[in-house]
Amino acid sequence: MKRAVSLCLIFSVLIAAVCVPVFARADDGISDYPVIMVAGYSASALVLEKEDGTQEQVWQMQGGNVFDMVFGCVGRIIAGLGLAVLERPQYLAKIIGEGAQGLIGTMACNDDGTSTYNVKPMFNTAEECNCQAMLDRFGDESYQHETDIMAAVREYVPREKTYDFNCDFRMGAVANAKRLDEFIQDVKQHSGYKKVNIIAVSHGGQVTATYLALFGHKRDVNNCVMTVPAIGGAGIVYDLLTETTDFDEINLLYFIEHGTRLETDFHWLVEAEELGFLDGLITELFPYFWEIIGHWGSIWDFVPTDIYEAMKEKWLDPVKNAGLISKSDYMHYTVMPMFKTAFKDCNEKYGMNVNIIAGVDNGVTTGKKVNSDGIIHTFSSTGALCPAFGERFADGYVQKNPCGGKYKVSPAMTVDASTAYLPDNTWFISGLFHGMTFWDYFTRELMLSLLVKNEIRSVYSLPEYPQFHTSTNPSYAVSARFGSSTEGYLSDADSSLIIKNLSIKNRPLKILAINCDGIDLKFRLPLIPLIRAGEELEIPFTGEIPKVSNSRVSITVSYNVYGSATPVGERSIAFTLMNGEKPDCGGTACAFPSAPIDRVFPPALTGFLKDARLYTLFSMFFSIIYFAFNSAKLTVR
Repeated sequence: MKRAVSLCLIFSVLIAAVCVPVFARADDGISDYPVIMVAGYSASALVLEKEDGTQEQVWQMQGGNVFDMVFGCVGRIIAGLGLAVLERPQYLAKIIGEGAQGLIGTMACNDDGTSTYNVKPMFNTAEECNCQAMLDRFGDESYQHETDIMAAVREYVPREKTYDFNCDFRMGAVANAKRLDEFIQDVKQHSGYKKVNIIAVSHGGQVTATYLALFGHKRDVNNCVMTVPAIGGAGIVYDLLTETTDFDEINLLYFIEHGTRLETDFHWLVEAEELGFLDGLITELFPYFWEIIGHWGSIWDFVPTDIYEAMKEKWLDPVKNAGLISKSDYMHYTVMPMFKTAFKDCNEKYGMNVNIIAGVDNGVTTGKKVNSDGIIHTFSSTGALCPAFGERFADGYVQKNPCGGKYKVSPAMTVDASTAYLPDNTWFISGLFHGMTFWDYFTRELMLSLLVKNEIRSVYSLPEYPQFHTSTNPSYAVSARFGSSTEGYLSDADSSLIIKNLSIKNRPLKILAINCDGIDLKFRLPLIPLIRAGEELEIPFTGEIPKVSNSRVSITVSYNVYGSATPVGERSIAFTLMNGEKPDCGGTACAFPSAPIDRVFPPALTGFLKDARLYTLFSMFFSIIYFAFNSAKLTVR
């Protein structure tokens, strides 16, 4: 049974970025410029040009070839899965790897990074890539990019004014940035407008960032939004090339829960489930895929600069791969260092409105302990300094850059936004996973407003869009904020905590306990602490708020969702105390606050529970007991 759960989790990851809800809009004053979608990795359809002039589609297949391969060897795959679980992954890796090579072998590139075969994008011109023209041609949206995102955009902008940028995603960001520049000129001519708006996702963010660095001076862009962008690389490539893949099953499970907007917490129920066989499978699969992708320029652009030289020495030959190395060196040592200045120039000199929305406070699903959105390091997305995942800045930490006196450290004290590429035009969403911007009401509305309106010029433009926000993906079940302070902060002006039920399935939620670490607050739950879907409950508290600033506290809410398969859920949310003098900083980083179980149980016992993979389960139920005990003492007094 446990292994069956594991396999379900693995395959469920594929669902995480395919369904985004659409919400009707009826706002006035929208930007009149056409919108270009620069989509995530591998979104573009590619075709093989044959010698007889015919074309064969070799990427973005409609599923037929993939299903034929899977069903043709389903028995072998099932047997291979069994062997993989039993720590003999070679058989399954051979089936999958050889199948992939047969299916997409034409996607390989030569030693110098050029395409081995005559492969190119299926659609190229603005006329071909116009979303209305594509719908008229094919009768559906099969070849259109990020269809759910664009459906929401089209509540503002008509389909005939939206375009999909298609590119050969195997090539490096510089080559695709040049194609994007050509495409923008084509869209301008096709639409009759002098400028465009750009929405870029993931790898599209790296391509767009490179375009801005090289061609931003042309002033062809009005608004540009890069969401969860891979501007400086991708954490997964780091783990693969360094051969240190060590799947973090809890982060992987969170990713699945958030991708499906699952309103039931399963991660703590299956914490004891080990997915170690995945690491062995990935290790065995890597050589098969490396034969195809190892010389793709885009793969090398994903390599973070700090390990680039080491990975070049390990994987590339300085003679055979000289052409690929030259292009990749240019990206790493000429373009990437330009980003901060180029983005600033775009906003301040060229009249653009360039913005970034990034996820933070998640580990990388493949195991590296780096602050990320689960896929892309937060540093790579934003340029901002972050401690390692699981650590925070010490109390009293002073941001690296003054930024006009504005406080730029996140409430969880895990990001120094003053060091970002765009300190005043980057939004950091705690708990936001990669590709899930539209499953959070705040980030969805922020992205649409930045793209098609001109009212937000910085993180200070509108109070409803603060720079730091906690994700409200329904999978989190609850969100919390103090009643009188900016979201994420706490001062002596506050006397209540406001908790919201995030359910989109009309499920009521009951608050079971509220515990606080870093400050002694006592919360008074009402007799029936029930919150209906989409509603908020204000909960008063007592206790003295210290006259201290730049210090972290955390609130942990235990709850039960009616109709959930699990009886208890829990969410911890970090806040920064801003209420007086800041303490002296005792260092650059420190561990997170402790749970009640850590403050009461001896380390030997909590260590045993962690080794047995029962810590989260025991911790959640102990938090409820701890809260009930403190509440009883408060009542007696």
